[in-house]
Amino acid sequence: MARPWVQSSVLAPSTTPAEIGLCTEFHLYCGYKIRTEFTLLLHTCFRKIFAQTGDQGWTRSDLPGRVSSRLTELRGSDCDKGKGGTMAEATFMPDRLRVARELKMWNQNELARHVSMTPAAVGQFESGSTRPAEDTITRLAEALEVPVGFLTSEILETHEGFFRATRRTPVKQRRRARALAHIAHDLARSCKSDELPPVNFLQAAPDIEAERDAIEEIAADVRRAWGVPPGPIEDVVALMEQHGIVVTRLPLDTGDVDAFSLPFHDRPVVVLGADKDDRARSRFDAAHELGHLVMHNERVWGLKAVEDQAHWFAAAFLMPRADIIQDLPSKADWQALFKLKQHWQVSLAALLMRAKTLETMDPASYLAAIKAASARGWRRREPVPLGHPEQPRLLPRLITQDRRRDACQDLPQQVVNDILRANAA
Repeated sequence: MARPWVQSSVLAPSTTPAEIGLCTEFHLYCGYKIRTEFTLLLHTCFRKIFAQTGDQGWTRSDLPGRVSSRLTELRGSDCDKGKGGTMAEATFMPDRLRVARELKMWNQNELARHVSMTPAAVGQFESGSTRPAEDTITRLAEALEVPVGFLTSEILETHEGFFRATRRTPVKQRRRARALAHIAHDLARSCKSDELPPVNFLQAAPDIEAERDAIEEIAADVRRAWGVPPGPIEDVVALMEQHGIVVTRLPLDTGDVDAFSLPFHDRPVVVLGADKDDRARSRFDAAHELGHLVMHNERVWGLKAVEDQAHWFAAAFLMPRADIIQDLPSKADWQALFKLKQHWQVSLAALLMRAKTLETMDPASYLAAIKAASARGWRRREPVPLGHPEQPRLLPRLITQDRRRDACQDLPQQVVNDILRANAA
């Protein structure tokens, strides 16, 4: 990922090199994109601190403590009046408008019609080139059915996300799913540091042309790092939550989005569909998304090779070579495969592919097994059901706590309620 930086062009002409450097340093410390409006807010903040203390003695470790309290103070004071506007104007977040629009599955033209303005104006608001007046923000919020505070809350951005079969997934569906994940991330960010486990997972960076054996080793490394004993993983979702990854089920309302993830640097989010009652498939989906977070993160996405690597990772993470190879059949022994399915909590399709990958089953036997399963209708619905999918526990528990209600006030309540319903046991 390119090194972040702050554009001096968005700051005042009188900005000193020291001030630009400090904005950049704070940007690097936080590790996220600072949009134009937030950069302006930071600049005003730094101006006040410089006026009081000068620019001597600042170090990277000083930044969070020195700046955070000033940011909080200035949000409601003259920082927000720097150009003669109101607080709502100064803190309007363009990306929040885009997220709210995508939750409704509207394009810019559709939003413009609902608020009686031109699509060009909406585009300028979303790009940050123009900031809407306070009454316009209110109209936008009403049309989009979000609180005004949602459009003025800070937002953490990342790339488009890890989606499979993007060619089959309608763009509006994919963007709505991504916007829902943003709300889940907002809920997690509202928690205090001691309410969620620290983010703790191995980071690897395999070459885009890495062989399958290299990916197998990465999966084994993650199991070792997390202290996973040999054999099946009891609960993949719980294991990911224990290591700081936000996992949620969402009503994706489309058969083309099984699962996806967004690698926010502070708290990654994995989204599993709430409308697929298949435990084996859901466990594989979760492991697949974990593979993306471990191997690809914000480095690379959107390539078939990336999806292949995540698939290899999931198979190796759920069915380690050393633990399963002796039990895999050389042909379609269905009774043996049914027992393996129950033991490893994976699908017949995944077991057959694993047998082929580990060469306990030759390609001809694998093809014969797949044809036999298809003739029996097992490609659509497998025999030996494993029960309901694993359910996230951490995020729903935090949402329902009384002290979380205030933190949710600036979020669209219908979406929060949908998240709770989708994650109900």
